[in-house]
Amino acid sequence: MAMTEKQLEEILAKYPSKVQKNRKKHILVRDSAAETPQIIEANTRTIPGIITNRGCAYAGCKGVVIGPLKDMVHITHGPVGCAYYTWGTRRNKAKSENPEKNFINYCFTTDMQESDIVFGGEKKLAKVIDDVMAIFSPNAISISATCPVGLIGDDLGAVAKRAEEKYGIQVLSFNCEGYKGVSQSAGHHIANNGLMEHVIGKGDAEEAPAKYAINLLGEYNIGGDGWEVERILKEVGYHIVTIMTGDGTYEDLKNAHVAELNLVQCHRSINYIAEMLEIKYGTPWLKVNFVGVQATCDTLRDIAQYFGDEALIQKTEEVIAKELARIEAKIDQYKKICEGKTAFCFVGGSRGHHFQGLFKELGMETVLAGYEFAHRDDYEGRQVIPDIKLDADTKNIPDLHVEKDPERFRLKLSPERYEELKKKIPLSQYCGMNVEMKDGSVIVDDLNHFETEEFIKILKPDILASGIKDKYVIQKMGLPSKQLHSYDYSGPYAGFNGALNFAEDICMSFTSPTWNFITPPWKNEPLLVGTVTEEEGVA
Repeated sequence: MAMTEKQLEEILAKYPSKVQKNRKKHILVRDSAAETPQIIEANTRTIPGIITNRGCAYAGCKGVVIGPLKDMVHITHGPVGCAYYTWGTRRNKAKSENPEKNFINYCFTTDMQESDIVFGGEKKLAKVIDDVMAIFSPNAISISATCPVGLIGDDLGAVAKRAEEKYGIQVLSFNCEGYKGVSQSAGHHIANNGLMEHVIGKGDAEEAPAKYAINLLGEYNIGGDGWEVERILKEVGYHIVTIMTGDGTYEDLKNAHVAELNLVQCHRSINYIAEMLEIKYGTPWLKVNFVGVQATCDTLRDIAQYFGDEALIQKTEEVIAKELARIEAKIDQYKKICEGKTAFCFVGGSRGHHFQGLFKELGMETVLAGYEFAHRDDYEGRQVIPDIKLDADTKNIPDLHVEKDPERFRLKLSPERYEELKKKIPLSQYCGMNVEMKDGSVIVDDLNHFETEEFIKILKPDILASGIKDKYVIQKMGLPSKQLHSYDYSGPYAGFNGALNFAEDICMSFTSPTWNFITPPWKNEPLLVGTVTEEEGVA
C-alpha cells in the first residue's frame, strides 16, 4: 500500500504548527519522477518532548565503536546507569584464545555519586584505573565521559596521561559526553577520530602477512554477525587484518594500515576512518553489504573484482554456488509464509537500508524505512556531501585532519584502475538508501512514537523491524516487532547462515498464535466519526 501526500499531511496536521513545519522536512514520500531532487533533513536536533528512538553521543562512542574491542578495559566515567546502558545491550560477541584478555562481558564504571559531582571525580577515576591494572592487566584502557563529567570539567586527558606514565600502557580518553551531538552519530565521529589519531598505524607491521589483506569496518559482531562474515571471507581466501570493532582487538587495530582494501559495512558509524585511511595510507574503501543472500553474493563478487585475480574470482563463484545450494531450498520454504507481506524497516546505522533486501528475498515489500541517526548522505548518497550545510551542532565535532604518511603511504591501485573500478563497483562511494526504495514508500528520519502509531494505522504493515525502545508499543498494537538493534535472543543475521536464521525468525513471528489475543487499537475505533449540529430556526 502506497502512502499519499494527503495522508501524510493529515498526520502532520496533528502537530503544533512549529513542530509540523520541522517534521515535514524529515519525511518524504518516494517519487523517482520528481522534477527536483527529494531532499530529506537529517542529523539535526530532535524536538524537545518528542519520544525519539535515538541514543546519545556517549552511546555512539563507547557503546557502538569502542566497546566491542575485547582486549581493552572500557571505563565509563559517570553514573552507573550510563555504563549499564552500553554494557551487554548490543550483544557484541567476542571469543579469545586467551580468555584472560577478553573483557567484553565486564562492566567498568566510576559510579559517580552526588559528592563526585560536587567535589570532582578525577581521583575516583584514577583509583578505578589502579584497580583495573591490579586485577585485569589489560593491553589498553579507554575512558569515556558522560554528561556530568563535561558539566563539572573533569580532565580525562590528564588522568589518562598520568596512568600511561604509571603503567606503561595506552590509556585513551574520549570526551563523548552525551550532549555533544544531536544523536549517537556524534559519538561515532569522536571514536573514529580517537582511534585514527592514537591507535591505527601505531603497530610495527609494514606489510600484511598474507595475500588479499582486508579490514572489515563497521561490523560489530552483533549476535555473531562478524563470525559469519569472517567464515565466508576466509573460505574465499582473504586475510582479515582487523575488524572494527566486533570481536576486534586493540593489538590488531594498531596494524590496520597494512591492509590492501577496507570493507565498509555500516557507513554511518565508520566512514570517517575509511576516508582517513585512504588519505593517510592510500587504502581504498568499498561499500559492502552482507545482509541478505543476493547482497552477500554481490559483495563477494565486488571484492574479487577489486583484486582482479582470476583464481580468486573463480574461488568466489565456487563458494557462492556451494552456499546457495545449501540454503536456497530452505529459504524458499520460509518464503511461502512471508510472500506478499509488508514491513517497516526503521533501524539505526545502515540497517534500515540493508535489511530491505533480505525482506525482498522473502517476498516482502518495505513500505516505510528510515534511520535514527543518519546524515543526508545515508539517504541521498555521498554526492550530496558538498551541499550539506554545517550547523553549530555538526561543527561541535571537529574533523580530524590527516595527511599522507611519508613512510607508509602507497597507492594500492593505479589512478587508471581506480577510476575504471569506480564505474563497476561501489569503490569509495555509497548511493544511499533512497534510490532503491519504491515510489509511494515512506522515508522518515528520526521516526518518533506518535508517527510510528499513525503510519501503522494507515499502512498496516505485517511486521515492524526497529530498535529496542519501541518494540513493546508495536507488539501491543498487535504487530510482530523484529528487534534489529541487538537481535534480542537471536542471530547472526549476516551472510548466508544469517539469512536463513532471519527467515526462520520472521516466520516464527508470523505464525505465533500470540497475535490472536491482541486487538489493534484501530479495530476498536469506528470507521466513521461525525457530529450532529442543530441550527436555530431549522425544524
